[in-house]
Amino acid sequence: MTFMETNRLRLRNVAVKDAEIMYDYRNNEICARYQRGQVKDYDGIVNLVECHKDDIMSVDAPFLVAVALKDTDEMVGEIVVMPNDGTISIGYTFSYKHHRRGYAFEALTALIDLLHERYTEWDFISFTEPQNEPSMALLKKLGYKDMGVIPSKESRVFGKWTTPATEAEITQATNSAK
Repeated sequence: MTFMETNRLRLRNVAVKDAEIMYDYRNNEICARYQRGQVKDYDGIVNLVECHKDDIMSVDAPFLVAVALKDTDEMVGEIVVMPNDGTISIGYTFSYKHHRRGYAFEALTALIDLLHERYTEWDFISFTEPQNEPSMALLKKLGYKDMGVIPSKESRVFGKWTTPATEAEITQATNSAK
C-alpha cells in the first residue's frame, strides 16, 4: 500500500524486495553507527518485513514506512512511527547510497505534516545520539527544537508541537543527571 507520494518519493509499506537493501544499509558503518536496537541479520530483516508488510498508518500501533524512489520504487530508507499515549515518536534510517540528496527531509516533511493534520493534539518527538550531527541538523531543519539530553536514554530529544506538560516532563528528565 502506498501511504503517500511526494515529488520524488513514494512512502509505502515495506515489501519482500526491500530486505536486501535494508540488510545492506543496516550493516553499513555509515548508517549503523548511530542506530540502536535495529535488526541487522538477514533472516531477522526478512522477518521484520513480513511482520510489517501490511502496516497501516494509525496511532493504534507502531508502523514502518518504506521510502522509495517514485520512478523506480527502489527503497532508499525507512521511517518508523511509534505512537504512544499522545506522543508520536519518529525514527529513520536512510541508505548511505542516497545521503545528501534531500530524500530524508522530503519524506519526513510530508509524513510529519500528514500525521500532524490527522492528529493535531499529539506531541511529536525524535531521539538521536548526541554525536549524530547530521540527524540533529535534519531535525532542526524539520522545525523540531532541541530539548536536551535525556541521560537515562543516552539520547538527545527533539520536539515539535509539544505541549507544556510534555516539555516539563522532558525538562525534568534532562535535568535528572545534573
